[in-house]
Amino acid sequence: MALSPLRKESEMTIDSHLSIAQRVQAKTRSTKRTYLMIKRMMDLVGAACGILFLSPLLLVITLLIKLENPKAPVFFYQTRVGINEKKFRMYKFRSMVPNAEDLLKDLLHKNEIEGAMFKMKHDPRITTVGRFIRRTSIDELPQLWNVVRGDMSLVGPRPPLPREVAEYSSYDKLRLRVKPGCTGLWQVSGRNELSFKEMVDLDLEYIEKRNVLFDLQIIAKTAKAMVGSDDAY
Repeated sequence: MALSPLRKESEMTIDSHLSIAQRVQAKTRSTKRTYLMIKRMMDLVGAACGILFLSPLLLVITLLIKLENPKAPVFFYQTRVGINEKKFRMYKFRSMVPNAEDLLKDLLHKNEIEGAMFKMKHDPRITTVGRFIRRTSIDELPQLWNVVRGDMSLVGPRPPLPREVAEYSSYDKLRLRVKPGCTGLWQVSGRNELSFKEMVDLDLEYIEKRNVLFDLQIIAKTAKAMVGSDDAY
């Protein structure tokens, strides 16, 4: 009996996911210790240099956020999910109103990205300064401290929220097999213009291909995107 086109496509998708899952699992098991050591050294040196050389910019952003709302905190932190589903505290410059998390439940129905993520281009919770630092990804710079601490790497999959992981399939959770990053293949391949599924596929592609040269290429593309990006919000 011939399979229907829909069932055939579904079975092909399952087979494809199983194949990718097997490759990702094999890759994470076989990743050379030398690469991981070099990657950690790159993280420490890169994050330390970033904090040092960007300190004037960090100071200016701190002052701008304080001037906009003197009573609100400069930094914002969230619990995120890292490697092997280990939770950690991730830091960012505050780009939204102080009670942004409380307001989220009233905006979930306006989510513009399909899947276990929330993105809204004209999010009313974003402040004036916040709109600028999010567009240029400057709000992410405090994550350099997370890199120094070892919670994150300079390059890797985006660290998700616990409520997002609660909606993950076993396939989606494959992206949690490596340390999350400040930037990654998803961020330099379209970012908010991509669907959740496309983000997962790009993260798994990174895990399969990752090496020192690939990491450096992504970092270079990220620096370029910070100057001319218009798809971050």
